[in-house]
Amino acid sequence: MILKDTGSLFRTVFILTVFFIFKSWGNGGDWPQFRGPDGQGHSAEKGIPIHWNEDENIAWKSVVPGLGYSSPVVAGNQIWMTSSKDGGKSLHAVCLEKTAGRLLHDIEVFTTKDAGPRHKLNGYASPTPVLDGKYAFVHFGPRGTACLDSAGKVIWKNTEFKYNAFQGAASSLILHGDLLILTCDGTDKQFLVALDKNTGKIKWLQPRAHLERADSSPQRAISRMAYSTPLIQTVNGKPQLICSGAFHSAAYDPASGKELWWFPYTGFSIVGRPSYGNGIFYIVGSIRQDHFCIFAVRPGKGELHEGQRVWQFSTGVGHVPSPILVGKEIYVVHDGGVAACLDALTGNELWRERLGGNHDASPIEIRGRIYFCNREGKTTIIAAGSNFKILATNQLKGTFKASPAVVDGALFLRSDTHLYRIEKPKQ
Repeated sequence: MILKDTGSLFRTVFILTVFFIFKSWGNGGDWPQFRGPDGQGHSAEKGIPIHWNEDENIAWKSVVPGLGYSSPVVAGNQIWMTSSKDGGKSLHAVCLEKTAGRLLHDIEVFTTKDAGPRHKLNGYASPTPVLDGKYAFVHFGPRGTACLDSAGKVIWKNTEFKYNAFQGAASSLILHGDLLILTCDGTDKQFLVALDKNTGKIKWLQPRAHLERADSSPQRAISRMAYSTPLIQTVNGKPQLICSGAFHSAAYDPASGKELWWFPYTGFSIVGRPSYGNGIFYIVGSIRQDHFCIFAVRPGKGELHEGQRVWQFSTGVGHVPSPILVGKEIYVVHDGGVAACLDALTGNELWRERLGGNHDASPIEIRGRIYFCNREGKTTIIAAGSNFKILATNQLKGTFKASPAVVDGALFLRSDTHLYRIEKPKQ
């Protein structure tokens, strides 16, 4: 009788364990990649606060080990980020529990004797991970890419892609079916590569083309680098992978890597992620170095002709923060803290206002409200629309470079030392 009860207990424990493992990696309501489910920073979550400070509407504030600027991504009850220790020589995948903020995993994924160079405003753990409901994929540029399971076990590593990211890595990972896609735009080599997400093996590798405008002298090799994250969008029933690079943006077939079309411009060091809506791709490019621009283009084949450029806008477009498209308006914020709203169909400026501070994080939109978080911890919330209206401003401690995540009625903000879960108290 005792043995029978013990067996029943074991079966019950096993069933509950399987249930909670499945629940912790469920796909409903997740924020699995940089800029969220659609890759463009939109959320329909209800009840997100517009007011908070260190003592108000903070469900928890947890230490994030190490130093990193990657944005938090969420699947089920797990939040993943990356960080570095020992001056960039020790590279980590970090996982916190979503509900209570408890540290679940702090896994050293890669070690190196030479951390490599970086820009003074960049770190050694800036690319944002991506989650598929089963695995977490982390990326440290030429230092390597890895896959981990929910228990923190490293499934595979790939360190074969060497390129010169002399300002540090920044392009984030994306997933398409069983493909994990990396953007590797260094000063010496420029290519996109798709890995089998289950094994880390190469499925295709596509060199960047159309860099003939770049100065090919060794002293100007810098002019081939870029840091953008691609966007996959279905056009006429077929997915297209659009990615900004030095001197051009191009669209590729994500299944094969074959180039579909490309659009030329001048300049390099592109960071902003593309957007799509109204039948238009909104591409961050440049009209000359350090003068960034939004190009609104309609997709086609081969080199896009002048008639496919709907408009362009180059006044105060940020270098690091990506624009956000909301219906018929698109919003930009300059790194120096001036925001603007444009008519997404014409490119006409509707308003321009100073928010203040320095901006690295890309803004997000939640049910008609746009959240701009600056480096100094101030978040300005405005009402989406053609008239400028501030709804609230909020201040936290620390340095904020990561973009926000939104899940389960809560906003997650990462500083240089902590991760915040911001939500209204439960009734």
